[in-house]
Amino acid sequence: MRAVDHFIDGRIWRGATSRTAEVFNPATGDVEATVSMGDAHVVEVAVKTAKVAQRSWAAATPQRRARVMMNFVTLLNQNMAQLAELMSREHGKTLADSIGDLQRGLEVGEFSIGIPHLLKGEFTEGAGPGIDMYSLRQPMGVGAGITPFNFPGMIPMWMFAPAIVCGNAFILKPSERNPSVPVRLAELMLEAGLPPGVFNVVHGDKETVTAIIEHRDVAAVSFVGSTPAAAQVYASCAAHGKRVQCFGGAKNHAIIMPDAPLDLAADALIGASFGSAGERCMALSVAVPVGEETADRLVHALKSRVESLKIGPYTSEKVDFGPVITRAAVERINSLIGRGVSEGASLIVDGRNFQLQGYENGFFVGATLVDHVTSEMEIYRAEIFGPVLSVVRPANYEDALRLVNDHEYGNGSAIFTQNGGAARDFANRVQTGMVGINVPIPTPLAYYSFGGWKRSAFGDLNQHGPDSIKFWTKPKTVTSRWPSRTVIGSEFAMPVFDNLIRTTRT
Repeated sequence: MRAVDHFIDGRIWRGATSRTAEVFNPATGDVEATVSMGDAHVVEVAVKTAKVAQRSWAAATPQRRARVMMNFVTLLNQNMAQLAELMSREHGKTLADSIGDLQRGLEVGEFSIGIPHLLKGEFTEGAGPGIDMYSLRQPMGVGAGITPFNFPGMIPMWMFAPAIVCGNAFILKPSERNPSVPVRLAELMLEAGLPPGVFNVVHGDKETVTAIIEHRDVAAVSFVGSTPAAAQVYASCAAHGKRVQCFGGAKNHAIIMPDAPLDLAADALIGASFGSAGERCMALSVAVPVGEETADRLVHALKSRVESLKIGPYTSEKVDFGPVITRAAVERINSLIGRGVSEGASLIVDGRNFQLQGYENGFFVGATLVDHVTSEMEIYRAEIFGPVLSVVRPANYEDALRLVNDHEYGNGSAIFTQNGGAARDFANRVQTGMVGINVPIPTPLAYYSFGGWKRSAFGDLNQHGPDSIKFWTKPKTVTSRWPSRTVIGSEFAMPVFDNLIRTTRT
């Protein structure tokens, strides 16, 4: 049986604890590996190692840190196929989807190569008589990332790439459900020239997370997970005096206007709803066609597309999406579908009880289309995180926009239309952090920042892009004077640097 252990101080580290968890192949239901589960002692070792390594790493020039990241990007490209296969084996997503996962993470690595420019501060000469003023951005120290199962490559890279090039040491606590790719990424960073101890991986569950949050030497924490967990982590980190950003759940809507190209909208919805079995925080899980005629046409177009989707293991080249992550996830998704039907929704395509010959023990849910969903239903309110698309039928555009804005989540949204005025109005008024106009999954590129609104995100700074540099550094402003005489005199009033103003004491 393959074992996945911690990665501390540049080497695989088993630790003293004997606790382990099983890692499944979701397509077969078989145990793929076991993973060591950490505790406070493991976290203590990792933090102590990181704290020592960070001092010399922070002293390295930004150019050197950029070169390490450049080497890492090269190595990631060279190992892409191996990493994608490893990811698909433990997650279940198709190989093409795993490559996309890694590619979007790699792009943040590419953005981070620009750290010599991104860390440049500001300078004002002559801010006052003989006074110059300038700003610096310096590393936080030891940072930590707590990441979910659905993007085991991308989200860790969104965190550790900017954190490390900013001069921090980093501790990653990945999901225990698919831990192998994060360890491999740490090994590639070491191969790229990163000093041992700067990047450590510790596995575990709530016990490990609590130890990270409560450790006095962890200065900043980035978290992605469910909204209840995100809210709890945010509050706990704040109580322990840490900088923190937490990203939670989502319920992403797509408004389809009557003038929208229907085939374009239907194709976009299929890919954005069912890709990766719907296990994406940016999945479009709610279609909002405006008006009954638009809704009837859309549902008709969606039905045939949903029924034709191919579901199976990642080893098959002709698969649109694979299994979900656990058997418990299957049961939860099926339960939400059943509850929607009991509450009055119309089941157009039923993906429950999906069976695949030869993979009867796999964690599969078939593609499901549910019509006549209302905002009061649990299937609408909850983040399903599965291959389920709900259709809600508002009478007009204002009702559709209100539906999006009234939901507790505000991660992403989209509108499909040929009307520039409607698109512009939607972009301005919708209460979500990321907006697509005829784009189903508006995940920003690496040089912009990623983040939602409302209960989809907790904290003032977002992932990657300019916000990531701000999050993983602390600002310092220096006011400097080199007087030409040794005695200047005491100043008792609030300092004013304008040389046209004189404060005189008689």
